[in-house]
Amino acid sequence: MSRHGLSSTPRTPHPLAVALSVKTLIVVGGGLAAALAFVDAPVPAPADFALLAHVTGFLAGYVVAVMVVLMSRAPFLERMVGADRLSRWHTRGGRVFILLMSIHAVDAVQSWAVGHDVDLIAATTALLELPGLAAATAGSVLFGMIAIVSVRIARRRMSYEAWHGIHLLTYVALALSFAHELAGPNLAGEPALQIAWSLLFVYSLGLALRYRLIKPLEHAWRHRLRIERLVPEANGVMSIVLRGRHIDELSVEAGQFFRWRFLTVGAWRSAHPFSLSAPPSGDLLRITVKALGSGTRFLHSVRPGTFVIAEGPYGALTARRRTTESVLLIAGGVGITPMRVLFEELEVGDGALTLLYRASSPADVIFRDELEEVARLRGATIVWMIGRSSRPENQMTGANLVRMVPDVAQRDVYICASPGLSGAVRTGLIVVGHPVARLHEEVFEF
Repeated sequence: MSRHGLSSTPRTPHPLAVALSVKTLIVVGGGLAAALAFVDAPVPAPADFALLAHVTGFLAGYVVAVMVVLMSRAPFLERMVGADRLSRWHTRGGRVFILLMSIHAVDAVQSWAVGHDVDLIAATTALLELPGLAAATAGSVLFGMIAIVSVRIARRRMSYEAWHGIHLLTYVALALSFAHELAGPNLAGEPALQIAWSLLFVYSLGLALRYRLIKPLEHAWRHRLRIERLVPEANGVMSIVLRGRHIDELSVEAGQFFRWRFLTVGAWRSAHPFSLSAPPSGDLLRITVKALGSGTRFLHSVRPGTFVIAEGPYGALTARRRTTESVLLIAGGVGITPMRVLFEELEVGDGALTLLYRASSPADVIFRDELEEVARLRGATIVWMIGRSSRPENQMTGANLVRMVPDVAQRDVYICASPGLSGAVRTGLIVVGHPVARLHEEVFEF
């Protein structure tokens, strides 16, 4: 696969700075949403159950809209903030939303009971008779079910396809709850505020529709990707070479990934996040898949000619993250895939480029010949760390990192490896005084 088709990577604001800006914007928006609870409220507003119910209700609605935006796969967020960070924010936002929704429901019932001098059961019954409340309650039940299956222990007991299908009920729950939000006492009779609140949800759902459905279909029609051939690489590792059209229009940056949907029975429901394992070459793309479960194992047997939908490119593990000239790339096992492309395409100027590759045995090394050829052509260095991790020289300690790469503390470090290996690298870098802003990685899990 020749060097061709990767877009240039001008320096842009560091993802940590972008992430801080986005967080600030989210917090400011939350403050504005909470302020809606004080519309038409007496001055000073009484600190009672009703006020707390209104504040938490608006905040819950706002948080769920933000969560949809975070998972909309909008290119700016995916490329500048990073898909892994967005996923973590989405998870935390889910917990905050469930808490706010619960407080809202409890305080609304308490407020009605106190205001009408009835018990909680009578208050609940009366509230359900109000316009939109029964539907909103059904939406809340759906949100609760989604929260339960999103708990880590529950996710591990079900397939990704089942989890994802249940998660899509979020949009149904949103629709059931929306009328109640517009008919609430703070927005009722306030058309300007109702329009503004509606636009928030139109925008968030519009982003999701555009980038999760319409754009992948556009790509499928424009690029017509099909599997060209399968190439065994190492123990349980297979490269899938795809042929398409207008590949240069994808504007891929080294280190980025796509979500690949293989249109064949047994695979079409899943979109797998795989990085390119070689720069685009003419009308060819290559990904490399390790059989880690039933889904990835199945991909080793897909037939040439199978159509594939590629959603992307996504990811912030690119040259845009660099802050220095010299770079250390650290790969563990199949984590070599994005590092392989960065190793060939990353421009370091007068700096040094080193690849540190960790594998359990020589048979587990992927792309050895390609990597050695790239190192020869670029004057780069490869440090092979092969063997059992129990051996002291194969542990990612600060001392070993300095022994292998003496100036590691002054370099940008990119890493793609297992959680255990990545954690050891992070600890080792802290020990040697490496700034956290120069460590770049993306971690994916559902």
